[in-house]
Amino acid sequence: MGRIVVWGMAFLLTGYGGMSAAQQDNRGSGGKILVPTTRNDSASSTADKTVPKDQVKNPVYVIGPEDVLDVTVWKEPDVSRVVPVRPDGRISLPLIHDIQAAGLSPEQLASTVAERLHKYLNDPKVTVIVTAINSQRVFVVGEVLRAGAFPLIPGMTVLQALSSAGGFTTFANVKKIHVVRVRDGKQMELDFNYREVLRGDSSEQNITLEPGDTVMVP
Repeated sequence: MGRIVVWGMAFLLTGYGGMSAAQQDNRGSGGKILVPTTRNDSASSTADKTVPKDQVKNPVYVIGPEDVLDVTVWKEPDVSRVVPVRPDGRISLPLIHDIQAAGLSPEQLASTVAERLHKYLNDPKVTVIVTAINSQRVFVVGEVLRAGAFPLIPGMTVLQALSSAGGFTTFANVKKIHVVRVRDGKQMELDFNYREVLRGDSSEQNITLEPGDTVMVP
């Protein structure tokens, strides 16, 4: 009988020891039992590749007439200049004289200037910064409170341009507004019914404006 009791106690102690060992194996440094989890590698990979908003590439700015450019050639102050883009789209710089700027991005223009300067300088490093954006404008005229030219914000719509102009006068015919646009030398008129757009009936009329567009409010 005594042997049976001893063997029973040994069996219980062995089982308890095994359970304790298993629990210890599942415990982390904080003393909590760790629960096995399944990792979704594809989801983790996607999360790791998420690009911060400030690193998302912005649309490339295209230089236009009347913009003002700061053209800097590293260690060459006599060649560096702050120059306006003429109405013909060109700028003037020392050594290389006239060069086309309108229609190019700042990076493209810097590369072109550097290439032209290679004839006179050893490995020129050129930076182009747009210091004044005067080519990207839209115009709001007619029966509005503040008619004139307004900077074209990326994605600006007709409603936003009208808001920039301060709203309408009491004589405005808001159902007969139209956008005048010149494309390939041809003028077109695009209708805009303010009341319908506000109701959501003709949201397609609230188009994204392009440089040089004129919103006319009769």
